[in-house]
Amino acid sequence: MIDRRRFLEGVGAVALTGAALLAFASPQSFGPATFAFIGEAEAQTVSADKLMAPGALPDIVLGKADAPVTIVEYASMTCGHCAHFHTTTFPILKEKYIDTGKVKLILREFPLDVVAKGAFMIARCAGPDKYYPMVSTMFETQKDWAFGNNPAQALLAIAKQGGMTEEQFNTCLSDAKLAGEVDQVSKRGAELGVSATPTFFINGKKISGALSPEDLTKEIDPLLPAN
Repeated sequence: MIDRRRFLEGVGAVALTGAALLAFASPQSFGPATFAFIGEAEAQTVSADKLMAPGALPDIVLGKADAPVTIVEYASMTCGHCAHFHTTTFPILKEKYIDTGKVKLILREFPLDVVAKGAFMIARCAGPDKYYPMVSTMFETQKDWAFGNNPAQALLAIAKQGGMTEEQFNTCLSDAKLAGEVDQVSKRGAELGVSATPTFFINGKKISGALSPEDLTKEIDPLLPAN
C-alpha cells in the first residue's frame, strides 16, 4: 500500500496544484475502513429506498435500468480483492447477467487511501460513458500503478489512454468539490454498514468479500423471474 507521504511526492511530480494536495491530504481522504477481506454473506438487508436514495454523486448504471436484479458494489481502487473480482468474476457477470438484461451494476466509491481516491476522481472526470472502461483498466493494471513509487504519473498515463489531457488530469485532481463528493459517497457506504471492500448489496442483501462466479449464480438466480 502506498503511504500518504509517497503519494504526495508522486502527485508533486506531475505538478498538481496546492488545492489538490490539500484535498488529498485531508483526513477525509482516508475512508472509514483501511482494510479489505473476504467474508461470508451477512444477515443484513437494506431497503431499496435507503440503498437507492440519491447521493452526493449520481450513480452510473451498467446494464438495463429495469433489470430485475440490482447489484450495488462499494469498492476501493487499491483493494486487491476488488481487483480480483473485477478481473475474474466481473467479465462473467457482465456476459451472463448484465448484457442479457438480468442484472444492473452500480459501482460506488469507497476509497481506502488517497491513491484510490485519486483514481476514482479520474474515472469520474472521464465521464459516464468512460467510467466503467476506465475502472476496468485501473483494476486490470492495479499492480502497475497503485503500489509503485509514482502512482500519480502512472495514473496520468492511464488517463491519457482514456483521452484525457494532462491539463484535464491536473484540473480533475484539483477539484475540491469532487473530492468532497467522493468522501460523501464513502460516508454513505459506511452508514449502510460497509466496513471493508468489496461489499455488495444484491437486491439489498449485504455480502462482503470478492464473490466467485459460483457465488454470484447462487445469489442471483433465485431472484430472477421464472421463464
